[in-house]
Amino acid sequence: MPFGFYIIMAAQFFSSLADNALLVAAIALLATLNSPDWLTPMLKLFFTISYVVLAPFVGAFSDALPKGRVMFISNAIKIGGCAMMLFGVHPLLAYGVVGLGAAAYSPAKYGILTEYLPAYRLVIANSWMEGLTVASIILGTLLGGVLISEKVAYKLLTIDVQHLHVRHLNTAPEIAIALIMVCYLVAAVFNLHIPKTAIDHRLPRKNPLFLVRDFAQCQRQLWTDKLGQISLATTTLFWGVGAALQFIALSWAAAALGYSLSQATQLQGISAMGIAVGAIAAARLVPLNRSLKVLPVGIAMGLAIVAMAFVRNVYVAMAVMMLIGAISGFFVVPMNALLQHRGHVLMGAGHSIAIQNFNENLSILVMLGIYAVLIRIDFSVYAVIVLLGVFSVFMMALIIQQHKLNARSGNLPRIPAGPHPHHHH
Repeated sequence: MPFGFYIIMAAQFFSSLADNALLVAAIALLATLNSPDWLTPMLKLFFTISYVVLAPFVGAFSDALPKGRVMFISNAIKIGGCAMMLFGVHPLLAYGVVGLGAAAYSPAKYGILTEYLPAYRLVIANSWMEGLTVASIILGTLLGGVLISEKVAYKLLTIDVQHLHVRHLNTAPEIAIALIMVCYLVAAVFNLHIPKTAIDHRLPRKNPLFLVRDFAQCQRQLWTDKLGQISLATTTLFWGVGAALQFIALSWAAAALGYSLSQATQLQGISAMGIAVGAIAAARLVPLNRSLKVLPVGIAMGLAIVAMAFVRNVYVAMAVMMLIGAISGFFVVPMNALLQHRGHVLMGAGHSIAIQNFNENLSILVMLGIYAVLIRIDFSVYAVIVLLGVFSVFMMALIIQQHKLNARSGNLPRIPAGPHPHHHH
């Protein structure tokens, strides 16, 4: 891989690391404000709304400037969101601003891969990107959990008093947020060194109405494409279920295992490790032209989620979380690569990523909204888990059915084989 690729990866890693640590810190901050339980999933909801609302515009924004600059601006917005949290703006609103930055960041980080690398390298590059993103989720979640834990926060607070006399850092979550801002700064430094590519697809018109129409048109194109619709449906389902699971796992660890927030973040880390293992396996075993073979694995994921409801033992819990992670990583990487390939062929990278973000985040909004409502009306966490698992199995079965129909109708678009290092055909 060319050197610039590693700079892109580093920038992505630190930015995502900070996003995930910040979510834990914001949850802890809500707790210090004595907020009701159902507000917790609303954090991610506020973060995600930006993605959905801005989707028609961020693709164009990302394609109009050099990608590195887009990422730099995005990180600056995220730092602003952290500062708001420290200066007493409600965590929901402040985390929403961080979401604005993340929404602008996302099409740029994937778009630069398709500009910078040849098509056959995309599966490998994507598995790197997914793998690192997952590593940053694990480490970010763990970092957040460590920073808010009493011991560490106390040590950091005592250092501060002697030297800096900063007014706004009095609690563990606040110290955590200040350190997370440093992470965003590191990412911003990498952003400035991202290689410029010679590709220019500026839109003919900058008019918002034109952008919305253009977006709707691309949306239709991808959903009617016989391969695009299958890969888009699976990744959309996967992200919605994953987001709900991220919060359910926290409540489940408290209910089934008696864990605190700091401990529960470690369990999430375990499932994320599973994802990394699955993603690496997929990158090695599943070439792009065979990516649809992994669809039945999605059903296994739903069944594994149902199994969570019956676990009361910490070690079994770890194994189940690891398994769910591994299945989902193995399943989502080939689907993602296929989706990007079809998007690139049909409409160009920035646009197709924006479509993907819009659908995946809409799915996250809906799932988190339903989850917040279920908690609000006092559903047990076990009932919610079983519902989620059954729903996943049912939806995957529908998608597999649809793919069979498409295949029977003939003329599926061809997927290029491309050189694949680990295969001897």
